[in-house]
Amino acid sequence: MLKQGLELKQTQKLSPLQIQTIKLIELPTQELEQRIRKELEENPVLDENVASDREDEEEGPREVSLSDYKEDDSIPSYKLRINNYGKDERPQYNTFSVKESFTQSLMDQLGFRNLSEHQHAVAAFIIGSLDDDGYLRRSIESLVDDLAFRAGIETDEHEVLEMLKIIQEFDPAGVGARDLRECLLLQIRNMKQTPEVINATRILTDYFNEFTNKHFQKIISRMGISEADMKAAMAKILKLNPAPGGQIDDSYNDQAQQIVPDFILTLENGELKLTMPRFSIPELRVNRKYADILMEAANSSEREKKEAATFVKKKLDSAKWFVEAIKQRHNTLESTMKAIIDYQHDYFIDGDESHLKPMVLKDIAEKTGFDISTISRVVNSKYIETHFGVYSLKYFFSEGLENQDGEEVSTRELKKALQECVDNEDKRHPLTDDQLVSVMSGKGYKVARRTIAKYRDQLNIPKARLRKEL
Repeated sequence: MLKQGLELKQTQKLSPLQIQTIKLIELPTQELEQRIRKELEENPVLDENVASDREDEEEGPREVSLSDYKEDDSIPSYKLRINNYGKDERPQYNTFSVKESFTQSLMDQLGFRNLSEHQHAVAAFIIGSLDDDGYLRRSIESLVDDLAFRAGIETDEHEVLEMLKIIQEFDPAGVGARDLRECLLLQIRNMKQTPEVINATRILTDYFNEFTNKHFQKIISRMGISEADMKAAMAKILKLNPAPGGQIDDSYNDQAQQIVPDFILTLENGELKLTMPRFSIPELRVNRKYADILMEAANSSEREKKEAATFVKKKLDSAKWFVEAIKQRHNTLESTMKAIIDYQHDYFIDGDESHLKPMVLKDIAEKTGFDISTISRVVNSKYIETHFGVYSLKYFFSEGLENQDGEEVSTRELKKALQECVDNEDKRHPLTDDQLVSVMSGKGYKVARRTIAKYRDQLNIPKARLRKEL
């Protein structure tokens, strides 16, 4: 049986300005400037105000106010010339973590080898097939097939292996390895062949599984060496790099990555001072020809002119929302960062992790009055430059646990204490998770065994058996 009835529902519809603001809040500084440039390209109503001696020329863009026109109610009046955050035409950024492209570095080294055009093409294909950490995790057979089908290069496994061996001679040492053992052996072969290096090579070649499983006594017995010899060989192995490609950043498809801080925090005479780097938000003007369209259409009944005026109005509305969203983004980021600094004041004075209080998104939402989702958008992909380093905003957020005195401490403080316990343990008899619970308890931290195991995994600390040393 069908029933009819009325039902009232309350729904929230975001305005174009709110939607625009939400999208802009998520963007870090670099992407924001790109977004502004894109808006300038796509909205013909907007002109970038660049000061020059030609400003007074008759055909140049001029500053206008829509309030100068006799408009009907459908066209809002507002002044479009917006004076934003400073007069810098181009920003001067402090950039961090700028490194050479990993692939480009290898290609540069390949260019110095005396190879035929065919060999160069095969080697370049192999370089392009390496993972970010520098390993080749594809079979030689699959590379031969891909060279034929994807690049139209006929070759065989022998030639691919020959080119791979050349690549394995490049810096960083260990690049082009197909597994960890090969990676370590590629590095150790370039060392001076001292007794400890020779022993290390033999361990990696003949007893790699025993070595990774910490069966040291078995290796000592089978190789017929002393414990001191074993320690010396291990010291050589532990200095090798298991991820040679990690030395060079290859983010953004082989483009050098730049971290541009969205905030700069300085300590001046014991006081914290927050600034936001200036970026290039140009003053916006109405292009003269669009101003003329509005002027002509104000009292006109002609359909085409009215349609043109409607088009211009839409573009003007878009410009107004965009500029206002830029302002709201700035205010939201500034308010959120000030709240974080206020909440973590003691930490920001000296950068001591033990002063970092437990803090979740809700804490900052309550201080600022913003939604948790807004705080999450602000925190995402944003960085702050402090007097003790550059940090992601996410770094300052962590859950909390109580210590034995009932005081709340951050998980980051607990992890630091756990790391110290492991660093200071007797490596001949490393601490089990149960023993770590007792040691942490002695330090005043109330943590369960499963919590210790979780934090140990997050800190990339192996189990006790795998931490054992001679």
